[in-house]
Amino acid sequence: KASFMIKKMVSVLVIASLLFSCKESKEKTSPIQEDITESVYASGIIKSTDQYEVFSPVNGLLLQQLVKEGDKVNAGEPVLIVSNETAQLQIDNATLIAANNDPDRNRDKLNELKSGISQAKSKMKNDSLLLQKQKNLWAQEIGTRNELDQRELAYRTSADAYDAAVSRYKDLQKQIDFSAAQANNNLKISKTQAADFTIKSKIAGKVYSVLKKPGEMVSTQSPVAVIGQADNFIIELQVDEYDLARIKTGQKVVITMDSYKNKSFEAVVTRVIPYMNERTRSFTIEAVFTAAPELVYPNITVEGNIVIQTKEKALTIPRAYLISDSLVLMKGDKKQKVVTGLKDFQKVEILSGLKVTDIIFKPGL
Repeated sequence: KASFMIKKMVSVLVIASLLFSCKESKEKTSPIQEDITESVYASGIIKSTDQYEVFSPVNGLLLQQLVKEGDKVNAGEPVLIVSNETAQLQIDNATLIAANNDPDRNRDKLNELKSGISQAKSKMKNDSLLLQKQKNLWAQEIGTRNELDQRELAYRTSADAYDAAVSRYKDLQKQIDFSAAQANNNLKISKTQAADFTIKSKIAGKVYSVLKKPGEMVSTQSPVAVIGQADNFIIELQVDEYDLARIKTGQKVVITMDSYKNKSFEAVVTRVIPYMNERTRSFTIEAVFTAAPELVYPNITVEGNIVIQTKEKALTIPRAYLISDSLVLMKGDKKQKVVTGLKDFQKVEILSGLKVTDIIFKPGL
């Protein structure tokens, strides 16, 4: 029994010793004065300036690939050609119709009507003279009333014939002009539609990707290539809606990339797009490098910290030592209330509640 009691006391002493050892082994630190920077985290990708997906204006079979990845192109330069046999036939047909309706080819019809107008005009003038002569005779009581009526009827008939001849000429001229204009417009439309089968670059830049090969079908719904500027890039970042109000153009951004391990690059916010993506509840921020990496390619993923403000010689502690954003653990498990200021991912500024000489313990151990 005595032996049992001794063993029990030894166990108690061992447990107490371990508990005391654990308590004494808690991680501890003291506040220090150092610079602290508050920033907003963002993630995104790099894009070439003016980068866009090239779409075919028409559906069809890709006939020819005029460029490859890495090629530089000028604005308006053809990059891909889609099969356009039907379009060419439409151009040929429209060309024939336009030629057939050319005013010069209908000149004979107009000249024939002009000749009819001239004849009708001569007859009208002659009938007018005969009518006037008959009126003069009638005034001298020479001739009969019937003869005068006949002359008046003949003049009115020839005048109507002249007016009809002029009207036929004008109608034919309008019809010829309309048909010619319509045929020329149809020709232009056919040529424009045929031009759609030659896909051209909208900008002077670089071909980053060709997504279709000759022989493959292309449609108006799927991109066929990606083109952007050759040497200018933008950083497209996504930030949470709660952080948007704190971000402004001109703020510094620290950029890191998997393709450049252990390196960071500086950029500056150039644009805040005031439209929220409803699916991700985020906003798009654009930035540009102040000193770009040696090699940059579109769609490289990046992480960025947008610097909101920086403070020198701030009193800071590690964020892991903060409890519920307002308490720290002192000696004897006493909780001390503190007022915090700026925060980054590792440390937090203490505005009041602690001194440099204080010792605090890491909670949770």
